[in-house]
Amino acid sequence: MTKRLLVLSAIVLAFATSAFAQDIKYNFDKQANFAAFKTYKWVAIKGAQPINDLVDKQIKAAIDAELKTKGLTATDSDSADLYIGYQAAVDQDKQYTSFTSTTGGWGYGPGWYGAGWYGGGGLSTTTGQTSTIYVGQLAVDIYSSQAKNLVWRGTATKTLDPKAKPEKQEKNLAKAMTKLFKNFPPPAEKKKK
Repeated sequence: MTKRLLVLSAIVLAFATSAFAQDIKYNFDKQANFAAFKTYKWVAIKGAQPINDLVDKQIKAAIDAELKTKGLTATDSDSADLYIGYQAAVDQDKQYTSFTSTTGGWGYGPGWYGAGWYGGGGLSTTTGQTSTIYVGQLAVDIYSSQAKNLVWRGTATKTLDPKAKPEKQEKNLAKAMTKLFKNFPPPAEKKKK
């Protein structure tokens, strides 16, 4: 009887642990030359639901730490190789938006709304896709500044918990970003002989 109870407890614990595990997904542009990217600049996604400054700093610090281990350097210069933006869903479902490049700097605009792509005034190009991110999810988009296209996108679920203590939030973020950027940059394709 106790052996059966022990096995049942182990099974319940295994399911409970897997139910709370972080889920990591990513995709990338196979044509992008990730070896050429050395610098990146943070950009904000216009229309994204803002989060509080403390969580914003924690997210950026966790991502900065991982990108530093990959040999990338943060900069404020518009001539950075990459532009990085994120969207976080903490309290409710959020809709992802795309970015718009405009003459005179980077602006962000809403994505697809049935009538077509549109951006800000002047000369502009809007790029991106729309998808849903869920409560507790963090989505990171990395764009090539030269080609102005998405080269890498990653999402981590069960990452943000506004009810957790600050130390636990930072630990969850660091753990999730380590997992998320494990495959960044993506391995170079092996040439067939």
